[in-house]
Amino acid sequence: MDKHSALLIVDVQNDFCPGGALAVAQGDQIIPAVNRAITSFSSQGLPIIASRDWHPEKTSHFRDYGGIWPPHCIQATAGAAFHPALKLPPNALILSKGTEADHDDYSAFHARDDQGRMLAEILADLGVNALYVCGLATDYCVKETVREAQRYRVAVTVLTDAIKGVDLKPGDSEKAVHEMMASGAKLATAADLPE
Repeated sequence: MDKHSALLIVDVQNDFCPGGALAVAQGDQIIPAVNRAITSFSSQGLPIIASRDWHPEKTSHFRDYGGIWPPHCIQATAGAAFHPALKLPPNALILSKGTEADHDDYSAFHARDDQGRMLAEILADLGVNALYVCGLATDYCVKETVREAQRYRVAVTVLTDAIKGVDLKPGDSEKAVHEMMASGAKLATAADLPE
């Protein structure tokens, strides 16, 4: 990592952790590794960005309205909040996705900040051309974010000890890691990052 790097934390929210509406099995177990990455990037003064699902109550993303998922991460609910053990710094940039009734928006590149800027624009403004990606879930939002980074010529390193998948079908997460590597992503761990 260098001065053009940023940490991207994907959707570490209550509804995706045990006890949540769309829980990833053991999803909360990645949080210590995510926090290690936060500490590393914070200590070097590098940007930290966190995406979140931020759905309206009625959306085509949900089963009741034609989608495949149960209701989750509904705007301003406890389920949509970041997990309380996640140690986001006060200056972390928060981006919201899935905010419209007719978009799924898995990739964090579809997320916007409170000024309406999308992730690619924010990275350009910050002079960032390399992302270190962690979060939930490996086989959906993490994978789609990593794959879309290619479109914007952003180099990606996936922190494998800080991701966890849904595995609707056994092996989905492992397959997703291979797909991310095939798209040009490198693999590392949060433990590899400088303290």
